[in-house]
This record gives sequence, structure tokens and C-alpha cells, in this order.
Amino acid sequence: MDIKPIHTEADYKATLKEVSALIDQDPQRFTPEGDRLEILGLMVQAYEAEHCPIDPPDPIEAIKFRMDQQGLQPKDLEPMIGRRNRVYEVLNGKRKLTMSMIRKLHTGLGIAAESLIRQTR
Repeated sequence: MDIKPIHTEADYKATLKEVSALIDQDPQRFTPEGDRLEILGLMVQAYEAEHCPIDPPDPIEAIKFRMDQQGLQPKDLEPMIGRRNRVYEVLNGKRKLTMSMIRKLHTGLGIAAESLIRQTR
């Protein structure tokens, strides 16, 4: 199996093209094509982790996204944030999340603590 590391953007694009072609073939695991796809996939994943990191979302956007997913209204956040006016202050970026709010939102809504702790810009 002739596989070379991904060093440049051109290498990355060429590897993505090959991965795409292999995916279209849908090779069985533990076959030469399946092994090649697995190895190339790991290489792409490592390259992307180093060169294309994805920042966690803004805390308020994460909360709003989860509210949308679960069909929640601001009143549903009161047990986690406090009275309704405080909920609106948080959702409008006028009040920062406290550690207590972060813990309750993490537990209550299942939002990653890393996303909630991140400071808004």
C-alpha cells in the first residue's frame, strides 16, 4: 500500500478526493480498499484537527440552538438561570453566565460545559 503523509493543502485535497472515491466504492472492512480508506480517513482527521480546528460555539448561541432543538421558551430556562428578566438579559448578552447557571444549563440541557464557559466576543 503506497500511502504518503499529508504535508500540504494540495496533499490534503488529493487525499480527500481519493477518500471520496473510496467511499463511493463502499469497500468492505478488512479488505485492501477498506484498509486504505480507514488509514486515509485517519490521516485526514489528524490533518484537519491540526490545521482546521473548530472553536466551540458562542455560549448564548449554544443555548439558543438547544432551545430551538427542544422547542423551549425563555420561561423554560428559569430553573437554570433565574427569573424571566434574568433569562432575557442572558439571552440578549447583557448578563454573563455564572458558574451556577453553567452547571444547571449543562445538566438540564446537556450543553457541553466547554461551550458554556467560553467567553463571548
